[in-house]
Amino acid sequence: MFHRTASGRQLAFERLEGQGPGVVFLHGFKSDMGGTKAVDLEAWCREQGRAMLRFDLSGHGGSGGRVEEFGIADWLEDAHDVIDALAPGPQVLVGSSLGGWLALLLARARPERWAGLVTIAAAPDFTARMQAEFSDEDRAALARDGRIARPSDYGEDYVFSRRLFDQGAGNSVFGQPLRLPMPVRFLQGTADADVPMDDALRLLSHAEGPDIRLALVKDADHRFSGPRELRMIREAVAEIAG
Repeated sequence: MFHRTASGRQLAFERLEGQGPGVVFLHGFKSDMGGTKAVDLEAWCREQGRAMLRFDLSGHGGSGGRVEEFGIADWLEDAHDVIDALAPGPQVLVGSSLGGWLALLLARARPERWAGLVTIAAAPDFTARMQAEFSDEDRAALARDGRIARPSDYGEDYVFSRRLFDQGAGNSVFGQPLRLPMPVRFLQGTADADVPMDDALRLLSHAEGPDIRLALVKDADHRFSGPRELRMIREAVAEIAG
């Protein structure tokens, strides 16, 4: 199924009817709503009779456009639009990697909207971390071409656009206070090669709220998709959703 946003973007989605609080899954960069974590969580929600929404951000999966045409602000707009249209009432946000960044921004902007928050290898402000590690050649390529490429362990090269970096700077998690009054669970693998464990510890220190916990999983990588990790995601959502 497809949802057309107020900006005219076409977003693919899957929605499971059920009881609340519902679950909303936000996928990672160059991933989609058909990933292992999203599908496993939907199966669990179906067993529980719980509502769930998963969708593809612009440029990903079945949604329109190419990844390099969009940035953090565009994807945040996507998320606001599709969730408000298709997932009324309290929701538990579950965000993976880039989706974790978006979930944190959503939670900060409208804390009363969410029953809880679960992040999986959250990657807030990853564009700033990338830029801090740029070589002179990277800076020249971005200025000249408006994009840079990086090899990926998950398939074709990742392409990062100037739009992504510009919008990332305007949507920083660490650059502003992060008050999270809802129950929050951060999940992070110690063997994550894409998001350093120190970033998870920094996020825990930066966030403010009455019920925030970080679980570090020894030897889990960025995919966080083994049987043990999938069980942890379900358990975190179950604890928050009740």
